[in-house]
Amino acid sequence: MIKKLLAILLILLLFTLSCYVYIVKQVDNYLDQNLSIHESQLITIQSGASLNGTLSLLVNNGYIQEHFATKLLRRLHPELTQVKAGTYQLTPGMSLKKALALFISGREFQFSITFVEGSRFNDWREILASTPELRQTINTLSESEIAQKIGVDNQKLEGLFLAETYHFTKGELDVDILKRAHRKLQQTLTKAWDQRQPDLPLASPYEVLILASIIEKETAIDSERKRVASVFINRLNKRMRLQTDPTVIYGMGERYDGRIRKADLREATPYNTYVINGLPPTPIAMAGEASIYAAINPEQSDYLYFVASGRGDHVFSKTLTEHNRAVRAYLRQLRNQQ
Repeated sequence: MIKKLLAILLILLLFTLSCYVYIVKQVDNYLDQNLSIHESQLITIQSGASLNGTLSLLVNNGYIQEHFATKLLRRLHPELTQVKAGTYQLTPGMSLKKALALFISGREFQFSITFVEGSRFNDWREILASTPELRQTINTLSESEIAQKIGVDNQKLEGLFLAETYHFTKGELDVDILKRAHRKLQQTLTKAWDQRQPDLPLASPYEVLILASIIEKETAIDSERKRVASVFINRLNKRMRLQTDPTVIYGMGERYDGRIRKADLREATPYNTYVINGLPPTPIAMAGEASIYAAINPEQSDYLYFVASGRGDHVFSKTLTEHNRAVRAYLRQLRNQQ
């Protein structure tokens, strides 16, 4: 009788062990399954979501199939329950186990936003407002109110952010992007100021920024930046007016229609460098790092003028006679193209 009981207990034990091994194997197979996606997908795990809620989200999106192993996962793999809220990128070939590990890690997908060199603060506001992954907080604020939120003393924010690409996670505040861009500019400007050439006619890092913004608007060719900078530095040293069209355009504001007339060149605005001496009062655009370093490290030259060549670059001249000749050549080329 005892032998029969032992045999029955052994059979039950073996059956239980077999069931356990089967269940473990099924759960492992469940975790090892590849997500049913053919291209990268973004998925957002909401705050407070549980493991079961996350698995249900994957099922509802068609990434995995409903399976009895779902109910056992928490017991067999408690380490997989600590999913974190956020937006994540799922990629083809990713297993469910790797997806859950990603949710647990909190390594959210990084969105990007790019501000090009030479753009203006109004352009930045439009780009921020049209980025749905950002939380919008500044749409209704004035420029001075935004400056206060950022912690900037200037009432005018033109030029106070470094033009480049910034990465962020979904739900980040639009104003936080501006804060980062301003900090990056300050770091770049401080470093550049410490490395400036001696005896530049620039009294402060802010004046470097003003000049860099003008360089940014005058040329997009990297190889020309330092030469363009040299023209403006030479003119400042000789107390010549800068006479640069982008400052005139900036001073015209909304009135600019694509053309600069003689009356515009004579108009007394704070930004008209055909009328005022020295630099305008503020930057006229957002500068990139290359133009900032060109401003503090200009090419050594005797150039005082430059004009578009009609081929995308510029012709540089040392005398007004040479410059006028280059201007006539440019105008002839424009007429021939019409």
